[in-house]
Amino acid sequence: MPDAHTRLSRREREIVNAVFALENRASAEEIRGRLPDPPSYSAVRAMLVRLEAKGVLRHEMDGARYIYSATTSPTAAKRAALKQYLGVFFKGSAGDLVTALLRQERWTEAELERLRGEIDRIRRERQKP
Repeated sequence: MPDAHTRLSRREREIVNAVFALENRASAEEIRGRLPDPPSYSAVRAMLVRLEAKGVLRHEMDGARYIYSATTSPTAAKRAALKQYLGVFFKGSAGDLVTALLRQERWTEAELERLRGEIDRIRRERQKP
């Protein structure tokens, strides 16, 4: 997310993450249901208002309830989160992250073949003039 994301409290980040986990369209109660050790409904609503004021979330009406979504696209949010994660845990190296995943996960042959296919596709694209 843009700079606003870096100014979020832990709980505000949890709320934004819940919105994305709920396919970027969620009511306050749905968001509350996704939070660890959830605060009261009114506390969640207050945080949602604050996140809207920060420009991180927006809402639309669905009958009598508000439905929240992020102002940043899921793709942009993924990119920003991955960049932050890479910087914190892998010194910015996507290769180190992929290597760690390959070593730590149990992969089926089909999954490994799919990964190989994606690597081959990227290599072919690089070779195009």
